[in-house]
Amino acid sequence: MPELTLTIQNKVGLHARPASLFVREASRFQSTITVLHGAKQANAKSILNVLSLGVNQGAQITLRAEGPDAEAALHSLRALVESNFGETE
Repeated sequence: MPELTLTIQNKVGLHARPASLFVREASRFQSTITVLHGAKQANAKSILNVLSLGVNQGAQITLRAEGPDAEAALHSLRALVESNFGETE
């Protein structure tokens, strides 16, 4: 099962708009995608699950994907996070 660790740089963390974009992107893929933050884990395709992680700026998350497009899903989510969710600040 492929996985990767990312640092959230967005000033509001993985909340509200960034979380919405993250879930929308994850939902494009067939694979099961899990987000881990500390001892918590969440379904990456559920906005409530992702918000419940309480990911703040500077926090590290680990993404795990399992399924036919797991590598593509992780690549796409990495690009979204590294682009700071499309925000310029």
